[in-house]
Amino acid sequence: MDRWQAMKIFARVAETESFAETARHMHMSAPAVTRAVAALEDVIGARLFVRTTRSVKLTEAGTRYYEDCRRILADIAEAEAAAAGSYAKPTGTLAITASALFGQMYVLPVVTEFLNTYPNMHARTLFIDRPVNIIEEGVDVAVRIGHLRDSGIAAIKVGAVRHVICGSPRYFESHGVPETPADLKNHRIAASTSAWASPEWRFANDHRVTIDPKLQCNTNEAVIAAAKTGWGLSRVLHYQIGPALMAGELQIVLSDYEEPAMPIHILHPEGRHAPAKARAFVDMAAARLRENRLLN
Repeated sequence: MDRWQAMKIFARVAETESFAETARHMHMSAPAVTRAVAALEDVIGARLFVRTTRSVKLTEAGTRYYEDCRRILADIAEAEAAAAGSYAKPTGTLAITASALFGQMYVLPVVTEFLNTYPNMHARTLFIDRPVNIIEEGVDVAVRIGHLRDSGIAAIKVGAVRHVICGSPRYFESHGVPETPADLKNHRIAASTSAWASPEWRFANDHRVTIDPKLQCNTNEAVIAAAKTGWGLSRVLHYQIGPALMAGELQIVLSDYEEPAMPIHILHPEGRHAPAKARAFVDMAAARLRENRLLN
């Protein structure tokens, strides 16, 4: 029996903790499974399992060898799949996550374009304002705003966003334009109470202002709507008001005091080994987001 097959048998025994069950799964006899594991132990020079009449458990050496076997077998499976062409064409269902408003405004158009380009594909979006564990929640691609922690997940920078103070031309005509962050105390403020909201607004050079909002809303869409009516000022991420800026409904003030921009990244957990559906979407999304001048 070749080494690769013996490693597959050993890994299955480690996962099922049973020689008999492994034999059934792999359509082999129980003695053949036992011989394969014994042959590996002879080659390695160490016991891989502790066997009793009731259980089969990995030894310390067996545990280390099992981790290596999993990696090696996964690499072999990937090479075979690539050779067979299963990674050459996007197939299956693609799961994408992003924050709620950014996902709706900027990621969803890429998703629909992707589905038009690959009509046999399906897609599932998770646009939500909370951290998503892309491994545990089965997500293929994530679009994240903010600085990333070192997680070992492949990340591609595609743009940047910044916090801005905005109001409508009508409001500024009636109430004047704030010249410094301290002037905000003399203006009506509509503020969001969403997950990332804070009563302390930060500006460049670690300048901070604690605001007392007259209006608090649970969504950014609501505070933006209030600002567009001319009711007061708000602080949002500039991408959120992109259409309103282009239409002249809102204007940005205090731009000289803005904090440095936060990066936008596309993340996918399998890096260069990602299947075709993820690689194709990442390529398309990176191109579309980078060419969007509101995100740069």
